[in-house]
Amino acid sequence: MARGDFIRQMPGSARDFGRRPSLYQRLHIDPPLLAILVALCCYGLVVLYSASGRDPDTVLRQGGFMALGFVAMFVIAQFDPQTLRRWTPWVYLLGVLLLVAVDIVGIGAKGAQRWLAIPGLPRFQPSEIMKLVMPLMVSGFLAATVLPPRLLHVGITVVIVLVPTALVLVQPDLGTAVLIAASGFIVLFLAGLSWRYVAAAVLALLTAAPLMWNFVMYDYQKRRVLTLLDPESDKLGAGWNIIQSKTAIGSGGVAGKGWLHGTQSHLDFLPEGHTDFIIAVLGEEWGFRGVALLMALYLALMARALWIALRAQDTFSRLAVGGLSLTFFVYIVVNMGMVSGLLPVVGVPLPLVSQGGTALVSLLAGFGIIMAVATERRRMLG
Repeated sequence: MARGDFIRQMPGSARDFGRRPSLYQRLHIDPPLLAILVALCCYGLVVLYSASGRDPDTVLRQGGFMALGFVAMFVIAQFDPQTLRRWTPWVYLLGVLLLVAVDIVGIGAKGAQRWLAIPGLPRFQPSEIMKLVMPLMVSGFLAATVLPPRLLHVGITVVIVLVPTALVLVQPDLGTAVLIAASGFIVLFLAGLSWRYVAAAVLALLTAAPLMWNFVMYDYQKRRVLTLLDPESDKLGAGWNIIQSKTAIGSGGVAGKGWLHGTQSHLDFLPEGHTDFIIAVLGEEWGFRGVALLMALYLALMARALWIALRAQDTFSRLAVGGLSLTFFVYIVVNMGMVSGLLPVVGVPLPLVSQGGTALVSLLAGFGIIMAVATERRRMLG
């Protein structure tokens, strides 16, 4: 399907007229999407129990964040997409201000300053909010212009994307910065961006790569890139995580060693097994079959979300849902790529499986936006 077809409005079916809305439609919930999300979250809790060393408190805390995320998803699904579109610029501005606040009064941990602690609220990462807002902001801006976007609109979009990306990059948080930038540029691509602009962007990135290496990237980020090329060069240092991760995945084989019987994680050979490297725990204990099941659930979720995008009623909704869906896919690719040694380690959790509060809530809130679009036709008719 050509990208131009993606932004073309698709009319609703005449069979929708005169039908009594179902309970799910009145609640603005898409049943297939909800079922897949619940299955993924339950699967994630099972894996997390083992990855956390059989710690029930970790699972209960993650379950609490899941419950909060589903509540946020349900609440956001009640708003029509145009209301969300009107609010997006203000939320984007708030997100930028919070990122600036992180740089000034943020809380540091493990050499990075990424969190805010506001009295009366739990500690959170404003960058996670920006991952959700960015595709909406770019979609709203481009939907108000002539598509495919002209050079002026492309330039404004680049500014919209790069401002929060730069603020996250200096925290430093390269992984989240990459994901924020990807979420905005994916929407720009879906809007029909000319291949000439794509080629120019790739050329500019290659040209700027030496400057970024020498003046932008931190020493630990450079070590991660060098470790990707040769993990054996520092087996007990920067290469340790990758080596242990690939060992865990490879030792699982087809059937795995069995749930709770992984050695790499339970004997503490695999650092961050409950967060960034949780797919290695899954591969060791559940084997190829367990990873294949997870991938099948992810693909089903992606297929349903893209189907909703194709049936959306307006350009903003199509671009927003398409951007959110493909950005979710980028999360999966980046995490699995770094855990298997195909990409540098950038600290990106596995969606809906890794431990993490703000990331989990923001992801489920994003699917609330997708559900709001999915039920828009019935909302308009009812």
